Amino acid sequence: MIVMNSQSQLTVDVIAKVAEGKISILNASKLLNKSCRTIERYLSRYKKDGIRFVVHGNTGKTPTNKIPDSLKRQVQSLIKDKYYDFNMLHLIDILRVREGIQVKRETLRSWAHAIHHVKRAKHRRSKVRRRRERMESSGLMLQMDGSPHLWFGQKKSCLIAIIAIIDDATSDIHAEFFPSETTEGCMKVMKTYIEKRGLFKTLYVDRSGIFGGPKRCNFSQMQRACEELGIEIIFANSPQGKGRVERAFDTFQDRLVPELRLAEITDMDSANHYLQNTFIPDYWLKQLTVHAKNIHSEFRPVPAYINLDAVCVQKEYRKIRRDHTFSYNNTMYIIDSPLRHSIVSHKVEIRKQLGGGFAAYFADRKLTIAEIKEPCKLTEYGEEVQRKLDTIKLAEELGNLSEAARISGCSRESIYNNRRLLETQGPLALKRMYGIPRNTNRIDQDVEDKVIELTLEKPHLTQIPICSEMMKRHDISISHSTIRNIWVREKLNTKVLRIERAEALAKTP
Repeated sequence: MIVMNSQSQLTVDVIAKVAEGKISILNASKLLNKSCRTIERYLSRYKKDGIRFVVHGNTGKTPTNKIPDSLKRQVQSLIKDKYYDFNMLHLIDILRVREGIQVKRETLRSWAHAIHHVKRAKHRRSKVRRRRERMESSGLMLQMDGSPHLWFGQKKSCLIAIIAIIDDATSDIHAEFFPSETTEGCMKVMKTYIEKRGLFKTLYVDRSGIFGGPKRCNFSQMQRACEELGIEIIFANSPQGKGRVERAFDTFQDRLVPELRLAEITDMDSANHYLQNTFIPDYWLKQLTVHAKNIHSEFRPVPAYINLDAVCVQKEYRKIRRDHTFSYNNTMYIIDSPLRHSIVSHKVEIRKQLGGGFAAYFADRKLTIAEIKEPCKLTEYGEEVQRKLDTIKLAEELGNLSEAARISGCSRESIYNNRRLLETQGPLALKRMYGIPRNTNRIDQDVEDKVIELTLEKPHLTQIPICSEMMKRHDISISHSTIRNIWVREKLNTKVLRIERAEALAKTP
């Protein structure tokens, strides 16, 4: 096992990028504050030994000047049997004069402690750990992360995230509140900082999926945006590696939370206004920012050919069909823009805007699109009855009740009951109001109503927290799968749907 501090972790990360050809030796020398020759030596040893190159060659070897264990045992025996009532300074003199043994004071103290001869007067302070040195120039490396916390208010629904980006050389920071740590929020923070300062060299982040970590390797939107902007992403092996932004969150939680409480701020818009117009300018920039060692800044202006609005968005691609239509979010769209040549079988680029909505582009040209509205099927008995009739017909065509139940998403018993009612009482009997009995193992309607009421009250909660809240508030034990089934029936199975329903309910007089 190899144990590394934050500086060693940064060295391994940077040298690995150099070996992959993603960082030049010159930029690596600036990041690590080493000469190009040292970087070349690191690279040679990395190719030969892997990440063990960062460990010193003498690690694990016995020092040549180590005191023999026989002398240690002799001194400890003398302390126990002969010099047990001597203090340390007196013991050093006695050993040198009478026994001819000369030992340093701290070495003798450690030997005495090993045999429990000396009691500690008080608890010693913890070992001082050295911080990694800052980057020499501003814009050379920025750190980015998010921190969910109860920033304002007393309700758990106020558990939101603050996303921050901080310059490692100067501690210049930009931060915003968001409902959660999302790709959209990270892109907005990065775009705002680039508009204010310019493009920077590298971004030091954790291994979360938002930035292209193991969970979302090679298809992260943040990773794609950074590649288009020429920004290199470096992944930290531990939170301590990006300690600058982690300590910034500690400061925010220590000072910003009580200030928001004193200002009586309980909504996210007011909190963002206070953070960016009061807290950061009046406290952070005046008290915590420092001057970089190198006056020359590594920030560079955004080139004219780069459109930040087109880069810092989430992008998806759809194939164009023969009739110049494409599908997106279960909806068909037709291209109304005049086209000189056919673009069938090409891919249209879908750009999801930060404020919501999307636009379609082809060859960096915005297309005019229109939604295709399919006519609804006319049913004689209503949508609910027609769905059950289709399921019964599917079971007859397949000749397999289990397969029909799997495809339609209902139980075999439901298909049996519906078919019996259809044969005995006709199609109208399939309506719930005409006598379909409630499933015997389904929970009571009043419990469902309480689950829906709690869901709309706290739309940000997932299934397991809702189970806990039901037990605390109503003393009702319910499984998370049952809550999931209720959400599916009521079309509340996504957070977006729950928030929209809650907002619509709040606006209703």
